Amino acid sequence: MTRGCKFSFHVAIVIAAITYIYLSTVFVFIDRWFGLWSSPGMLHTVVFTFLALMCISSYRLAIYTDPGRVPASFVPDIEDATNPIHEIKRKGGDLRYCQKCSHYKPPRAHHCRICNRCVLRMDHHCVWMNNCVGHANYKIFFVFVVYAVTACVYSLVLLLGSITVDSQNDIDDSDRIIHVISGLLLVPLSLALGFFLGWHIYLIVQNKTTIEYHEGVRAMWLAEKGGQLYSHPYDIGVYENLTAILGPTILFWLCPTTGHVGSGLRFQTKYDRLIVTSAPD
Repeated sequence: MTRGCKFSFHVAIVIAAITYIYLSTVFVFIDRWFGLWSSPGMLHTVVFTFLALMCISSYRLAIYTDPGRVPASFVPDIEDATNPIHEIKRKGGDLRYCQKCSHYKPPRAHHCRICNRCVLRMDHHCVWMNNCVGHANYKIFFVFVVYAVTACVYSLVLLLGSITVDSQNDIDDSDRIIHVISGLLLVPLSLALGFFLGWHIYLIVQNKTTIEYHEGVRAMWLAEKGGQLYSHPYDIGVYENLTAILGPTILFWLCPTTGHVGSGLRFQTKYDRLIVTSAPD
């Protein structure tokens, strides 16, 4: 399912950054280090162009893919054995109902105040994509981060290599400015995206969303306070957690496509009995 996309200043910044990094890497770093038309230069150009194309395609898909809508006809059935988890409100004990959307919310769904609707398995609203990250586009978003980190680190290595060559030869003022700007851009970007990638690898392995992680911290504290052990109800094992997000075929884990199998309202759990979990209103 696709969605319309309004112009966003943050999206424009990301596109400008991708364009600048690609042009400076190919026509400055690779050209000065190896020579653009030499065999090593052409090889590095092909590899980096592939990474750039994967970044652009996955970023575009993440923006335009609808993260997942709750069907208007959805009504929780607490007697349905195929859907063993039913979240309730912390206050009142009722099943979760969105007053703004005027329908019940299935497990892991949350209302986004920016998109003004409920999103299935919502992780967060990403201003850099002008879209929510949810059930239908989480894998695409993750793949984009993987390729973005790889491209930034690769470009940074080529930058350092071209600086080594430039220190032995004369360098134009314009190229020196490009090196400085690129260094100021690539170093913090590589660190930030690297941390972000590690964070989402942790979430995928645990089968958590960012929202569920913060909720789990509080739930764990309350459980320990009551002398109980807290267990994340959606954790079905490392490999099963990975395949639930990235898909069953390892060879396609880094392809910018959705990895989910089944409908958006089907959620796997390690329990085979009814579980009532505490969820925000």
